[in-house]
Amino acid sequence: MENAQEPRLQVAMVPTPGMGHLIPLVELAKRLVHHYKFAVTFFVPSDGSSMKPQKQLLQSLPNSISTIFLPPVSFDNLPEDVKVETRIALSLRRSIPNLRDSFKALTESTRVVAMVVDLFGIDAFDVAREFGIKPYILFPSTAMVLSLIFHIPKLDEMFADEYRYLPEPVKLPGCVPVQGIDLADPIQDRKNIAYQAVLSICKGHPLAAGIMVNSFMDLEPGAFKALMDPTSNLPPICPVGPLVQTGSVRQVEGFNNNNCLKWLDEQPSGSVLYVCFGSGGTLSQDQVNELAIGLETSRQRFLWVVKSPHDKATNATYFGVESIGDPFDFLPNGFLERTKGVGLVVPSWAPQAQILRHGSTGGFVTHCGWNSILESIVHGVPLIAWPLYAEQRMNAVLLADDLQVALRVKAKENGVVGREDIAEYAKGLIEGEEGKLLRNRMQKLKDAAKNVLSPDGSSTKSLAKMVEIWKNQ
Repeated sequence: MENAQEPRLQVAMVPTPGMGHLIPLVELAKRLVHHYKFAVTFFVPSDGSSMKPQKQLLQSLPNSISTIFLPPVSFDNLPEDVKVETRIALSLRRSIPNLRDSFKALTESTRVVAMVVDLFGIDAFDVAREFGIKPYILFPSTAMVLSLIFHIPKLDEMFADEYRYLPEPVKLPGCVPVQGIDLADPIQDRKNIAYQAVLSICKGHPLAAGIMVNSFMDLEPGAFKALMDPTSNLPPICPVGPLVQTGSVRQVEGFNNNNCLKWLDEQPSGSVLYVCFGSGGTLSQDQVNELAIGLETSRQRFLWVVKSPHDKATNATYFGVESIGDPFDFLPNGFLERTKGVGLVVPSWAPQAQILRHGSTGGFVTHCGWNSILESIVHGVPLIAWPLYAEQRMNAVLLADDLQVALRVKAKENGVVGREDIAEYAKGLIEGEEGKLLRNRMQKLKDAAKNVLSPDGSSTKSLAKMVEIWKNQ
């Protein structure tokens, strides 16, 4: 009876802004609660922008997962064109005093065994150590990008020019070579303050007590082998993925999930190309036009989640800003009428997990956000890789060059992907021989993803080892 009365051990989680960082932490929290009987408390910093999707997700969680929203911080002293990565890092840094007070209250009432942050959460390490708690990272991207994180300080010392001018591709241990232009966005401009912010974050990663990675051994065996080499002098690296949403909790006003899924029910098996650029991705007006005409002329069935265009930023909706105006107003004249019955266009948001799971979905045009990629792997859907920002070009390299489960788009000199090429990609993926090869390879990854999460799977065992360390601290 005494054991039954023992309070649950507590894990603190500190996400930084962005659904891409929050979702894997939430999925990890669910596993800790359901499989290992932990309690989890989220400490959520805010930059003052709309957090409606984050709040809806966190409010849908079990009782053993609680949330403390830290007071919004001010960014009045930052220029309007500040990079997303700078804003993310400062959201946490400026929240540290409030985090310290809230975390202190938690440690006084429960036994906290670990603090888990995402890749931008290094500033919270000091708070954890102040209270005798070890800090861990849940890395929400690939082992390949984590390898870059450890390599950036060396690159910084070795090269003075911009990395896009590197004469040779960067060869990260155990990874396919990456051209300098394909390295992560925030390190592409060394004069920008985002570069120094990311460099500082990279130098903080080796200070973690352990790093869990939202990927799995069968997906990136070479990268993980190199990262886990005892001679690397890195913190313990634990592949725990795929951590993906299994359902969609978000509802958008005026949007009916069933319309989308009913339309899919009426389409032939594997015939629909799903087109979505994630919660943060945006296209220019010219690119929206080319994509629309490309889809139309491909004569393939499609389901397109369209957002209002933005001519200056590819990540204009990253901080939860909804589309300005009706996205349909920015489509070519007559497009909706001409594609009626062949395509379905939905504004701003759609239930992605259910769409990718649906038997009619045969391909996915994606911005290569890692959550979207893992969802497509879990459901065996081959890809057209269309990277926009952050580390997405590196993800596209992994998908197209290494795993060979994606066609990667090529833009013209003006940066726009042309309508003829879009039509060819769509036809090739849904009807072509290359599409069949991609689909077969993706099916093998789907099976591997299922296996690693089985009771004896590598990701399950990796997380269990981490949990054992926490319980014995």
